[in-house]
Amino acid sequence: MASDQIRQMVNFILQEAHEKANEIRVKTEHDFNLEKQTLVHEAKLSVQEEFAKKEKDREVQERIARSAEIGECRVKKMRLRDGLLNQLTAEAAEKCGMVARGQNYPHLLQKLIVQGLIKIEEISVVIYTRAEDVSVVKQILPDAISEYVDIMERESGIKLKPNVTVSEDPAKVLGASTQGGVILTARDGRIVCDNTMQSRLTLVYSELLPSIRAILFPEAA
Repeated sequence: MASDQIRQMVNFILQEAHEKANEIRVKTEHDFNLEKQTLVHEAKLSVQEEFAKKEKDREVQERIARSAEIGECRVKKMRLRDGLLNQLTAEAAEKCGMVARGQNYPHLLQKLIVQGLIKIEEISVVIYTRAEDVSVVKQILPDAISEYVDIMERESGIKLKPNVTVSEDPAKVLGASTQGGVILTARDGRIVCDNTMQSRLTLVYSELLPSIRAILFPEAA
């Protein structure tokens, strides 16, 4: 009897231990599977995030490259346009130089002096010109002054007596880049009227630049 009871107790304990061990095993497997799923899910998310980041970086780099390429093309186009405009200006300046060597140049100088005197509105005026033009300017100056006086008398009723001289200072003659023409000054150089050919060309160029651009580069207008 006693041995049967002991056997039953042992069997009960073994059964309990077996059930407990099985329960622990099931729970362990469940926890392991859950942890594995969590790790796999987190790994997938990490891979997706990394891929999305690389894809975004690639798109950003492509946009930067496209933007840089577009900017470079624009810069090249602007340089080509500027080069063409500079070439046009240089050719126009060369033609101005040809005018300064023409037979009508003295008459043009006279008109430039008259216009300068009207603009400067001073009685005592000094004229500066290129070294090769000093003698011409001195020759036509009386006619220029007379024309100026007649215009002012006709417009205002006042007969002026301007004192206009031509500078012969070698240090102050105008350079070849002026392409000819004159510069008139008054009040010790504080008042200046630049009526050189280059100055006139620059003025005309600035005024006509929009029209020039429209003609040369219609696609950008």
